Amino acid sequence: MFPRLEPWYYVWVGQTLHRNGRVFLVENFQGQEALADSINHLLLVGFYLVNFGFVSLALRYGTKPTDLVGAFEFLSTKVGLVVVILGFMHFTNMRLLVRYRTSKIFKVLAATANDRLGGIGAEA
Repeated sequence: MFPRLEPWYYVWVGQTLHRNGRVFLVENFQGQEALADSINHLLLVGFYLVNFGFVSLALRYGTKPTDLVGAFEFLSTKVGLVVVILGFMHFTNMRLLVRYRTSKIFKVLAATANDRLGGIGAEA
């Protein structure tokens, strides 16, 4: 009846964030690639779960459109809400990751990991 974003679009966005976010995470975790890759994978899974869950819930609510203009307005409202929420979550995740890097607990964990790995994959 009216256009919608195909599921491949969400997969493409998730993979793009996953691929390009790795560099940021490796830098944020001071070269600890295994930790960065693990966090990156968890963020990707979370992205898919939030997308799927929110879209599933949002489809049920709201008055259903009766004409083409109403359909576009309905669709743009649903997609816009998903994008705003995901954008807010992305900003919050990045802020928390940067804050974590400067925390005392990260310095202790980084030193422990560096000792355990013997300097491999982690910078002092």
